[in-house]
Amino acid sequence: MQTFTDYGQNAINNLAQRYGVSNDAVTHMLYAVMNGNGTMAQFNHHELGGGGQWMQGGMTMVGDMFNYGLKAKLDGLCSELSQLLSSQQPAVFMPVSNPTQFQGSRNWWPDELGIASTTGGQNNTRYAYFPATCRLVVDINGQITVYDTLDHQIGGVSQQQGSNNSLSFSSQYGTVYVDQLPVVSVNGVAPVAPMQATAPVYANSPVNNPVPADNGGIFALIERLADLKQKGLLTDDEFASKKAELLQRL
Repeated sequence: MQTFTDYGQNAINNLAQRYGVSNDAVTHMLYAVMNGNGTMAQFNHHELGGGGQWMQGGMTMVGDMFNYGLKAKLDGLCSELSQLLSSQQPAVFMPVSNPTQFQGSRNWWPDELGIASTTGGQNNTRYAYFPATCRLVVDINGQITVYDTLDHQIGGVSQQQGSNNSLSFSSQYGTVYVDQLPVVSVNGVAPVAPMQATAPVYANSPVNNPVPADNGGIFALIERLADLKQKGLLTDDEFASKKAELLQRL
């Protein structure tokens, strides 16, 4: 993790105090906004309702979809962090005197992926997740494989004891194994023929059930319906009927 300048640390302290969250929560969102090039963020922090998404000038999604106060707080915080990162005057981060050494000690993944939102590992395996570019990087005994995470929103990665190749992760679709994902590259080299993921078998759904194509879109529609109901444009019965119809598509 990069070192903050005095200005950057003071900015984080100020935002944490004004938004009523910890410095850790603000720092987490700072890197999430940075990974989204200042216009979007995917995050997972317990102080901010767990996992969620933010888009500049667009929709903010949190685990508690009807918590409008939390949405407003996140939108304000992310907007200010986006402005902070775009100005860079004064600088938020300390300059790196030896970039090669810095990357070697922190970034074991390909440089173009930037800063990971989540990292971890055990035994001879480690991983890094990049939600903005839909990439998961896994290093097993020095072999670095980059996977395309498709539309999965990864919430955690686990490894079965006794097998370095049994990595799995949790997403909105349940438990998914890494070897079910398309391979982008191995040690920087793309596969000769694109490796297509086999039809995944999710832990929480029958094999023959279709995978939901766009859960985020369905939740967004439900949120819009809730807004219409709140404005008096939909009755309670109309909202309940439409909500049930949308939830059946999940």
